[in-house]
Amino acid sequence: MNPILVAFAVAILVGLLGGSLTDTGAWYQSLSKPSWQPPDWAFGPAWTVIFALAAMSAVYAWRGAATRAQREAVIGIFAANGFFNVLWSMLFFTIQRPDWALLEVPLLWLSVLVGIVAFWRRSRAASYYLVPYLLWVSFAAYLNWTVVRLNAPFS
Repeated sequence: MNPILVAFAVAILVGLLGGSLTDTGAWYQSLSKPSWQPPDWAFGPAWTVIFALAAMSAVYAWRGAATRAQREAVIGIFAANGFFNVLWSMLFFTIQRPDWALLEVPLLWLSVLVGIVAFWRRSRAASYYLVPYLLWVSFAAYLNWTVVRLNAPFS
């Protein structure tokens, strides 16, 4: 199988799944949000770029893996990251519990950091491609925290 096609197909699948769980309807619109939050339309393009960079990271990490065990580790790291990414969307938007999403976001952040650290020795490019993702999740975590602070308690 072509690792480029697989990486981009999986990135698209994770993006579509997370996007399908993202409901920006009446409940979301009723939340108080900070003045510095990007406009709603900006999140789609931002995530598109991040998922494209993550797919490139996966390709470079896969190519840099010298053994089957290393390739399995690449798959495991990206699978965990995809799981935590989709879980965050489900907690925040579907279940409408930004407070629970805030408790989960460190796991998402760590899953990106694990990729950066794990890929560094075999492919610096794979690590560098994940840095914007880590920065975005850091920003999103602060935004999540602010939304919780402005709107709590949730039930």
